[in-house]
Amino acid sequence: MKIGLYFGSFNPVHIGHLIIVNHILNETDLQKVWFIVSPQNPFKTESSLLNEYHRFHLLKLATEEDTRVKVSDIEFHLPRPSFTSTTLTYLQEKYPSHGFVIIMGSDSFQNLNKWKNWETIIANYEIIVYSRPGFSIDNKIKAKLTILNSPQLEISSTQIRNNIKKGKSVRYLVPDKVFEEITKGNYYKK
Repeated sequence: MKIGLYFGSFNPVHIGHLIIVNHILNETDLQKVWFIVSPQNPFKTESSLLNEYHRFHLLKLATEEDTRVKVSDIEFHLPRPSFTSTTLTYLQEKYPSHGFVIIMGSDSFQNLNKWKNWETIIANYEIIVYSRPGFSIDNKIKAKLTILNSPQLEISSTQIRNNIKKGKSVRYLVPDKVFEEITKGNYYKK
């Protein structure tokens, strides 16, 4: 099975993430997309992150009716911080019959050469890059790329967290079930 791996903090998941995944599933030959929830991204401070189990739960709520999507907590059981190269090695050993493709935005792709073992990643994996406003796609590192012109939405998890802190509504930026859970749990208020 050909599976797209969409890594991220998803702090919180928002409709932009879901629209991108739907577009990728519609426009490529991927059979499934796995959201890989990163408990600790090496480029982000842990204090800025909602607990990984809450983020995982929000993502499960957001995708529970889509059989083409799986939410994975695989990185919860691997050393921290989470390095994509470590996770890829683990997944390849655990699921040798699957072919894995990495999904990332053009903003992340610009920084790929700063990732641990990035040379091994680009040598062994195809990467689907979707365009993000303000971030061009320049493949100087010669990765095996599929560039996807995706819907352009200027929605970010940072913007959502900031709106919540300021007491502003985030309705319609996140799925209804996620909105209800964030409200009920008083997430991101501090």
